[in-house]
Amino acid sequence: MGGHGSRLVAGVSVTLALLAGCGSLEDLDSGKTGTGQSDTKGGKNDAGDKGDARGTNPLDNPEGTKPGLAPISSGKDMDDARALIDKVPTKGRGPKTGYDRDEFGYAWADNADGIPLAHNGCDTRNDLLKRDGEDIEYRSGSKCVIVSMTLYDPYTGKTIDWTKQDASAVQIDHVMPLSYDWQMGASRWSDAERKRIANDPLNLLPVDGSTNSSKGDSGPATWLPPRKGIRCSYAVRFAQVALKYDLPVTTADKAAMADQCR
Repeated sequence: MGGHGSRLVAGVSVTLALLAGCGSLEDLDSGKTGTGQSDTKGGKNDAGDKGDARGTNPLDNPEGTKPGLAPISSGKDMDDARALIDKVPTKGRGPKTGYDRDEFGYAWADNADGIPLAHNGCDTRNDLLKRDGEDIEYRSGSKCVIVSMTLYDPYTGKTIDWTKQDASAVQIDHVMPLSYDWQMGASRWSDAERKRIANDPLNLLPVDGSTNSSKGDSGPATWLPPRKGIRCSYAVRFAQVALKYDLPVTTADKAAMADQCR
């Protein structure tokens, strides 16, 4: 990621919100495995396959602290994206034996060490809602607990008017799913390292709940965001997480990632 610095991406509109707190469905990171996509309840489709440039180019966001995910479109950025993906090692996917969500700590822990946004008094889920949401409202007396907001979903291009009463309409996606991490080497990690990847903002995106549920624990060879214009950015983010945590991906997944940036 060196050389990108703090470049501004043309057309990127970055909206930062205030601090947030935990919701009632904190442990929804993947949901059921499937292939179908559903329309967002109450959502408005604001973007086609190419979409607009809301969010942040992942090449300009190596820590994951800036909002959302914007398309990669310039030739140079495409070259940089392919070069990044090329660095990711490959190996076969191991067994899922012993995997449990609890192996990565309790959901949305604020006490993970060595990652941005941790130890700030607000849980991870709502740190992410705060990072990516707009028009945020908090529970009375709280500076953490979000009760409503507007979210632009990079996976579908829809704008979601979200309320806590319908909490599952927005889920936090682990871009590199936790069970995938487990199968690719995290089963041998310390508890602290697994807690890091589970709560690292680089690996987390608030998105349409039904779309996230369709992903399950799939890698890029079997699941990609339905919005085609964001798929290269998604592949880059997957690669960024893999490289940060020294995790391989399958050969098929790496090929699928590279294909999105051609």
